[in-house]
Amino acid sequence: MDALADTPIDDLAGTRERLRIAWQARKPDLAQRRADLERLRDAFRAAIPAMDAAIRADFGHRSSHENLISEAMVTLAEIDHALDNLRRWMRPRRVGVGWKLWPATAELRCEPVGVVGIIAPWNYPVNLALVPLASAIAAGNHVFLKPSEHTPRTSAWLRQLLASVFPADRVAVALGGADVGAAFSALPFDHLLFTGSTAVGRKVMAAAAPNLTPVTLELGGKAPALVCDDFPLDVAAARIASGKWFNAGQTCIGVDYVLVDAARRDALVDALVAELRRRYGDDFTQVEDYTRVINDSQYRRLQGYVRDARERGHRVIEPFAGAADRHARLIDEEHLFPPVLVVEPAADAEVMRHEIFGPILPVLAYADLDDAIARINALERPLALYPFSHDRARVDHILANTLAGGVTVNDTLLHFGAHNLPFGGIGASGIGAIHGRHGFETFSKQLPVLRQRRFAASDWLKPPYTGPIDRMIRWLAR
Repeated sequence: MDALADTPIDDLAGTRERLRIAWQARKPDLAQRRADLERLRDAFRAAIPAMDAAIRADFGHRSSHENLISEAMVTLAEIDHALDNLRRWMRPRRVGVGWKLWPATAELRCEPVGVVGIIAPWNYPVNLALVPLASAIAAGNHVFLKPSEHTPRTSAWLRQLLASVFPADRVAVALGGADVGAAFSALPFDHLLFTGSTAVGRKVMAAAAPNLTPVTLELGGKAPALVCDDFPLDVAAARIASGKWFNAGQTCIGVDYVLVDAARRDALVDALVAELRRRYGDDFTQVEDYTRVINDSQYRRLQGYVRDARERGHRVIEPFAGAADRHARLIDEEHLFPPVLVVEPAADAEVMRHEIFGPILPVLAYADLDDAIARINALERPLALYPFSHDRARVDHILANTLAGGVTVNDTLLHFGAHNLPFGGIGASGIGAIHGRHGFETFSKQLPVLRQRRFAASDWLKPPYTGPIDRMIRWLAR
C-alpha cells in the first residue's frame, strides 16, 4: 500500500471487526503485553531521526529539540513507566465488603475491553498517538489508530512504524481526512479516545452515541496563567514564555492568556518582551528553534485575531516587528507567525472568545485575587491552570475557587509529564483521563467480583420471613 494513501471508508468496519475477532480469540496476557511494549519502545527509539524528519516536513519547520522533548522523551517515558508497573496494575485488588456480607470477599480486576479507537491530533502527532496506544496495549486491548490528515508524512511514518511492530490484527492505522474521521468515530469501538478541538469533540461524541461507545475526550480551552503580586516577574515571564511559545503556541495546555496584578501589568509585558529577545535574538526568522504554524488555515485564523485586536484599538506589541517587515514574504510563505502580545483585550475580542492555539498572548490586569478568579470562572473550564505564588494560602484559595483539567503551580506544562497524575479535562476541556495507571484503567473494565464462601449467612435470608429471620432482617435494616 502507498504510504500516503488514504484508507477506503468501506474498509474501516472490516478492519475493526478483524481486530475484535483476533482479540476475542486470544486476549493478551502479561507476557504478550510486555513483549509488545518492549518492541514498540525499541522500534520507536531507532526511528526517532525519521520521526523528526517527518514532523519537520509536515510543519514546514519545527524545532528538532522540541520534537525530542515533546514527542520522543514523553513517549519513551510513558512506555517505560507502563513496563515498570504493568504487573502491579494487572494484579487484582482486594476491597472490603463490609460485615453484613460476611464471609464473602471482593476484588477489583482490570480486564481489557476489546478494541480501542484512537483519533490523534496534528499538534503533537506522535506523542498524542503513541502514549494512549501504549496505555491501551498495556491494558490488553487491540488498537485502531486514526492520526491527523494535517500531518500526512508523520501519519504515514506512524503506520509504517506500527506495522513493523504489531501484527495487522492487533494494531491497525487508518489514514484520511475528515470523511474518514467521521466514519471512524461511528465504528462500534469498545472505547474511543479523541484528542482535538472542543467543536470536533462534540461531533465525535455524537457519532459514538448510537453505539453507546464509551468516549474519552482530550480537548482544550483557554488555559490561564495567574501571577500573584508576590511572585517575581522575571521568573514568571521565563516560565510563561516556555508555556506559551513552545511549539509556537500550538499546545492544548499552553498558556492562553495571563492575568497579573494591575500595578505590575506593564512590567510583566516588558519582562515577556525581554525574555523573547533573549530566546530568539533580534531576528526570530533565523532561529532554528522557532516552530512554524502548521498550515495556511491556522495561519490566516491567527492573522485574523491580531487584525481584530488592532481594529478594536487594543495595544498590540510585536517584539520582532522589524524582522517581520524585512522578511514579510518568507513569513507569509512559511507560516512563520511572530510572537505577539495583546494588552487588555476586551472580553468579546477574538483572542478572548476562542482558544488561540498560536503564538499570541493576551495580558490582562486584575484588581484583586477574587477579580482574577471571577475572570477565569467567566470562561469555560480550561484544560490547564497555572497559578504563580509562593504563598500556599493564596494558591489554595485559587484552587478552591476554580476548576481546571490539571494544574502546575509556579510553572507551566509540567503536569503533563507526571505519569502518576491523570491527564484530562472537565466540561468543555474534556471527559476522562489518560497517562500512567489512569490510562491503563481508562482502557480497562474495572470488574467487581464478589466471592461467596461455601457456607454463608445469606443461606438463611429467604421466605418465609418469620421468627428469627424476621428479627434479623429488621435488625440489619436499622
